[in-house]
Amino acid sequence: MLSESSRAFWRDRPVCVTGATGLVGSWVVKRLLALGADIVCLVRDWVPQSELARSGAIERVKVVRGDVRDQTLLERVLGEQEIDSVIHLAAQTIVGVANRNPISTFETNIQGTWSLLEACRRSPSVKQVVIASSDKAYGDQERLPYEEDAPLQGQHPYDVSKSCADLLAHAYATTYHVPVCITRCGNFYGGGDLNWNRIVPGTIRSILRGARPVIRSDGSFVRDYIYVEDAAAAYTLLIERLAGCPDLRGEAFNFSNERPMTVMELVAAILSLMGSTLEPEIRNEASHEIKAQYLSARKARELLHWRPLCSLEEGLRRTIRWYETAMSMRATRHAVRVH
Repeated sequence: MLSESSRAFWRDRPVCVTGATGLVGSWVVKRLLALGADIVCLVRDWVPQSELARSGAIERVKVVRGDVRDQTLLERVLGEQEIDSVIHLAAQTIVGVANRNPISTFETNIQGTWSLLEACRRSPSVKQVVIASSDKAYGDQERLPYEEDAPLQGQHPYDVSKSCADLLAHAYATTYHVPVCITRCGNFYGGGDLNWNRIVPGTIRSILRGARPVIRSDGSFVRDYIYVEDAAAAYTLLIERLAGCPDLRGEAFNFSNERPMTVMELVAAILSLMGSTLEPEIRNEASHEIKAQYLSARKARELLHWRPLCSLEEGLRRTIRWYETAMSMRATRHAVRVH
């Protein structure tokens, strides 16, 4: 749902989105286009399979090729484009990659965040900034669900990178009065996720191919799952609320459907929605991951009047349809090339 007040706020508004070819970035850009914003996307790698490219949205935005760690480039973009609002999504998001390559993860997630924040601090035009943190920033906590006042105590590389980025945003808000808010979301899912090691796209692809879905853990890990279009709506809403209430500067908000479930329960839900009787293959290979993580979104509900638009079932139905269509189109193109 796009309200008239949201359309009025975003119409022709200069906004910069980092990480625009990622899962969340692609849908944030699509939502901003629907709202009439004037969008600049910072893109490091060309990803033709991304939803941003696949949907044609990339043809309707300004694209700057570059690395989020390049502060000089960021300052040029914010200045030349007279950016009002910034949504920072660029990150290395894969836990396994972070465990294998911690330095590249730290450089992208931590240095990239301070470079972006410093560029915003130096910009005379930037009025609102949203930095994407994660539920992983909380680390392992005795009290669940996580609430925003819980300490940030990541212990493993990805978790630490998000704890640090989160704290950096708070420091810039407190010390330099940069108008920044922080989001901490559960696990994203939705059409356009090209990381097949993630449970939702990996499970759907396996079922479409008639193969048993793979569960890397023992299936008992508990997580939050938030549909990507709900996440996109949360980002745009937070910018709007920050514009109307500058006192929100430095605040962090959890966004979640508040329905924690095990990996096995999620896979069972996908199998049921796709009418499949395949049995999952449980590999029990996961390491350096927290057993149970889930969020309270009470603060976002009460202060921002936010709520998810999709139930888990509806979000999964939309996601399944996306992959059915995408894989069908891919198969058709392959058949045409062969013949």
